[in-house]
Amino acid sequence: MNTIQAEVRLPTKELRDDIPFFTKTLGMRMDMIYPADDPKVAVFSGHGLRVRVDADATEDPGTIRILCEDPDSFADGARALTAPNGTKVEIVALHEPVVMPSTVHSFVVRRLKDQAPWVIGRAGMHYRDLIPDRLGGSIIASHIRIPDGGPVPDMVHYHTVGFQLIFCYKGWVDLVYEDQGEPFRLYAGNCVIQPPEIRHRVLYASDNIEVIEIGVPAEHVTTIDHDMELPNGPANPERVFQGQRFVHHKKDEAAWSSFRLPGYQSRDTTICEHTGEVAGVHVIRRGEGEPDWRSHTADILFTFVMEGQVTLEGEGRDAYQLEPGDAFVVPPGMKTKLSSPSDDIELLEVSLPGAFKTLV
Repeated sequence: MNTIQAEVRLPTKELRDDIPFFTKTLGMRMDMIYPADDPKVAVFSGHGLRVRVDADATEDPGTIRILCEDPDSFADGARALTAPNGTKVEIVALHEPVVMPSTVHSFVVRRLKDQAPWVIGRAGMHYRDLIPDRLGGSIIASHIRIPDGGPVPDMVHYHTVGFQLIFCYKGWVDLVYEDQGEPFRLYAGNCVIQPPEIRHRVLYASDNIEVIEIGVPAEHVTTIDHDMELPNGPANPERVFQGQRFVHHKKDEAAWSSFRLPGYQSRDTTICEHTGEVAGVHVIRRGEGEPDWRSHTADILFTFVMEGQVTLEGEGRDAYQLEPGDAFVVPPGMKTKLSSPSDDIELLEVSLPGAFKTLV
């Protein structure tokens, strides 16, 4: 058996001063020290870390981050320490809370024909940013594609988010989720929400798969879970993840009804209900009547054009002729009208919160 260990080496000028810091202040165990008559090297372990403090080391002292469930109970509540050898020590919370930045409202129009760059991201997927300014960091909206189908080099992971939507725009993708039973296929027109920290994995994708992904806030942590295997047993559809339930919306099982905007109808994905009104998601198409001017009270209102053409008119703005692949954000209080929709118009609307007012 080939036993392997790794350790971080740090310098020291006077080892006898560092020993009580690492053992008493940081609560680590001293595993080795030598030579006996005039020690110059000591090895400490603890908190998942092995440290070699060496008088002959020439590198900089570096920084150690210690993550605690209860930081106040560690090192007498200190948040920043400096060892005698100069090593900085930061004590932080093991589970950082999701910080929701205040929304910086703006009117945003992003058109596919403007040729925004596609960036290669996680697991080889291509990303196109649909809200470049990200409204002050409050949201990220990505148009994601995988040109070549087949197995996706993904691992079981989770996201520390407030809300996350995956809407299959084109093609299909095989997914598996914690406590949701066997893997399933997400087809075009269907969507899922990934409640905060639900473990999941992307398994297989069709050729030219495209999805729209919404994440709140814009910058959030993705954590690999090396210990969980999926599927992890029978489905538990009543499981609640930080106040949200998993949703797999299927277009073939949805009903169309009148929408908040005249001239349109929608199918509700039930995401508002299952997130406690954190967010709402609607698919919109042409309905009865003529479009009219409206404003809204939502903090964030994002729309993506999936099919057809429509004209976006905004008070005091030039009109935009929108086509598939285009997206826009309308800030609260701004009057707009979606005029001249084609018969095949189909829009994806995401609002935060899910419940808000539409004003004439």
